[in-house]
Amino acid sequence: MNLATKSHEARPRERLATLGASLFARGLATGTSGNLSVRVSDGWLMTPTNASLGTLDPDRLSKLDENGRHVGGDRPTKESLLHLALYGQRPDAGGIVHLHSTYAAAVSCVDGLDPAECVPPLTAYFVMRIGRLPLVPYHRPGDPALATAIHDLAARHHALLLANHGPIVSGTTPDSAAAAIEELEETAKLFLLLRGIPTRPLSDQETAQLSHGR
Repeated sequence: MNLATKSHEARPRERLATLGASLFARGLATGTSGNLSVRVSDGWLMTPTNASLGTLDPDRLSKLDENGRHVGGDRPTKESLLHLALYGQRPDAGGIVHLHSTYAAAVSCVDGLDPAECVPPLTAYFVMRIGRLPLVPYHRPGDPALATAIHDLAARHHALLLANHGPIVSGTTPDSAAAAIEELEETAKLFLLLRGIPTRPLSDQETAQLSHGR
């Protein structure tokens, strides 16, 4: 990086590395699964392909320009198209977190989910941080058709569950996206624990009251 780039990107680079290490240390990412990104004034910074979130090097993060072209750092994650599709529909998004976290990934494999709302509104915080969670049909990782499917839903939803894959969530910052995806993971855990047990999700009126404050 040149000096101008360092001053412009130093903080977001360090923040992505710190966030990745935190997610990895707490078991929300394993091996080289999952990827993070942050919007900067002239494009995006993303985690490289085959990189562990636990050992990210801030100086080796992938840099993409405003047109999504790789212009610096290591080669970006093959799921960069998913991030770009979400950013393209959500101008307020400053950061995106995509994980293969255990419970959310497990829910994504369950048969018979409602594609419009694959996890019910079990808790107030799930509604406030996630809202309605749609299921994106299965496509192989890296398939451009998956980015198209995300693009079609992203204008209405900042959080999506990819079938047989895992969640992707945008936020105003990478930290807010991470907080939301952690709430999703905990609610997915509740959803699986409660399967077969009579439950009372929040009513439409109750979710509407919470959504107005989101």
